[in-house]
Amino acid sequence: MENNTFKVINEEGREIVCDILFTFDSEETNKSYIVYTDNSKDEAGNIQVFASIYDPKQESPKLEPIETEQEWKIIETILNTLQEEIKKKATTNTEEGNNEQ
Repeated sequence: MENNTFKVINEEGREIVCDILFTFDSEETNKSYIVYTDNSKDEAGNIQVFASIYDPKQESPKLEPIETEQEWKIIETILNTLQEEIKKKATTNTEEGNNEQ
């Protein structure tokens, strides 16, 4: 994992480059998580985001599936918080741009 990207092999055997959105450690679960995207879109046109457990101490970390509802709730909470912060910044920037005119 370098330059905030890593490669995976999909079901068809093709190499896919994924962008790392962020990583975090949870004191609740004592695990490290990686949230990433392959920049593919779902049926609604939204960029798909994935999350996995990983060991940042490994030279080539292996992605492990998230298995519990508790872990998904932690990740969803972080994603929702980040989305709200991005929306607030966008609103603030738009308002500042309008005030400058």
